Amino acid sequence: MLRLLRYYAPYKKHLVLAVVCNLLMSFFMVVSIPVLQPFLQILFNPKELSERAEASQPLAEVTGVQYIEQHINHFFSNLIQEHGQEQALLIVCAFLVFTFFGKNLFRYLSLYFLAPVRNGIVRDLRQKLVGKILDLPLSYFSEERKGDLMSRISADVQEVEWSIVGVVESIAREPLVILGSLVFMIYVSPELLVFVFGLMLFSGIIIGGVGRSLRKQSGQAQGILGLVGSLVEETLSGLRIIKGFNAERWQSERFGRENTRYARTLTRLYRRKDLAAPLSEFLGIAAVSVLLWFGAKQVFAGEITAATFITFLYAFYNIIEPAKQLSSASYSIRKGMGALERVEAVLNAPVSIRDEGQALEVADFKDKIEFRNVSFHYKNADRPALEHINLVIPKGKMVALVGASGAGKSTIADLLPRFYDVTEGQILLDGHDIRQVRLRDLRGLMGIVSQEAILFNDSVWNNIVFSTDLPAATATEAVEAAAKAANAHEFIEKLPETYNANIGDRGNKLSGGQRQRLTIARALLKNPPILILDEATSALDSESEKLVQAALDTLLQNRTALVIAHRLSTVQHADEIIVLDQGRIVERGTHEGLMEEGKYYRKLVELQAL
Repeated sequence: MLRLLRYYAPYKKHLVLAVVCNLLMSFFMVVSIPVLQPFLQILFNPKELSERAEASQPLAEVTGVQYIEQHINHFFSNLIQEHGQEQALLIVCAFLVFTFFGKNLFRYLSLYFLAPVRNGIVRDLRQKLVGKILDLPLSYFSEERKGDLMSRISADVQEVEWSIVGVVESIAREPLVILGSLVFMIYVSPELLVFVFGLMLFSGIIIGGVGRSLRKQSGQAQGILGLVGSLVEETLSGLRIIKGFNAERWQSERFGRENTRYARTLTRLYRRKDLAAPLSEFLGIAAVSVLLWFGAKQVFAGEITAATFITFLYAFYNIIEPAKQLSSASYSIRKGMGALERVEAVLNAPVSIRDEGQALEVADFKDKIEFRNVSFHYKNADRPALEHINLVIPKGKMVALVGASGAGKSTIADLLPRFYDVTEGQILLDGHDIRQVRLRDLRGLMGIVSQEAILFNDSVWNNIVFSTDLPAATATEAVEAAAKAANAHEFIEKLPETYNANIGDRGNKLSGGQRQRLTIARALLKNPPILILDEATSALDSESEKLVQAALDTLLQNRTALVIAHRLSTVQHADEIIVLDQGRIVERGTHEGLMEEGKYYRKLVELQAL
């Protein structure tokens, strides 16, 4: 629970109010216990109450518990003498109603103040998770399943709410009720209280032993649920391929195995959790039976009155129910801690790519980009992705990267905006190591157009603007100008709601060429001095390719560009072509020069011409 305290810190005010209300609720509940004793005496033996009041010592000569007992006896004895037995009984009943009204009023108020705490903590956890996911480097996600991360944001956080935050009111309330009841029971009969402590000790040993495995099993269940969520995400993403290969049965069986494993784990978990309440009830009944036997002996011996014993049993009941709640809360917390550990595994994951303490602020790109003896090795990879890369990209020049799949082209493009950090060597921006440049400034200088058009389930307008700050007065003109330059304005105007039209999940309401032109419009609106271009026309038909290529030509004007080329015909006019093979630069030069040399580049061109 100590780990949870930091999540409660922003809600101290509501938490204090909830604790105060719990204290008042417990006060009213505890006050109702001693009132029950004179109520029973008025009902069954009013003469005894008067005799005990007359036989008591003067109030000035007694202290502590005796003072309270004699004060209550005198009060109710006078009440009977002044108003009669029936009227006194009515007054006591009214007082009982008042105490229980106060108890339930403050119980509701405690829950009222805890509601924003409960929901706020869950909101904060989700917000922190999404914020951390946005901060984590791409290398983290190569080791994690997307579905599992989604499960941690949704199912695990929900489990924390149900299992931990949801039982906080029990933890805050029940100990106070138990303490007040114990004080009264000590006053009535310390001997009887021995059995209560025996019950609590016995229950603690048994329930603790059953519950120790809940935390481990809960973590296993949430992990399997993450795998199930990942399979669902893969099924939805690959539905076209699954159907095309008649793989519905294969995918269904694959999902069914993990789904069944999750159900079995959850069944074992719930069986242990559901054991808490009946086990507590059985132990409670066993203890009550012993108390009835031992208490009846004390009543027969004249050591306590029947009314006092019944009141003791009522006080004991007020311990049993809160103890059951605490027992259930203990089970729930153990179950929820497994989910919390999965959430905190993401929150505590190291962020390897971040600003240094004295990060350099950069407002513009002035001279050149230089890769100086750069090597890079992916985690768990057999060989380096890049080895000793030396490359200079002057301002205003276009450098193309070509080579077979796996040669290292995309790795170079990912190192420049620091999606990954180099293993060896340096990447310099105007003479500054990019690891010393403020990350936001570095990426602010760059625009990225990838081979796959990355769009969001939002309007055309929001996909083009995409966090770019625009003056309200000129926003419409700027967005339309970018769309026109990207050859996108014409098809946007034909959409039902033009720029306000929703383009669907990943832009699936648009064609491939239309999606790509939107990403180019987004880059044009940002107007970055450095452009990273992963050949955007390789997956398009001829007509779309012409439109997209024309948009790219506009985008590339007067910019420093690093272009990954899949179709070599698109980079013939590059200022320098870098030929990569297995992470090394094997050739470099212009198109004409490389064709004359007749080595790697010429072979690639000839292979594409076949």
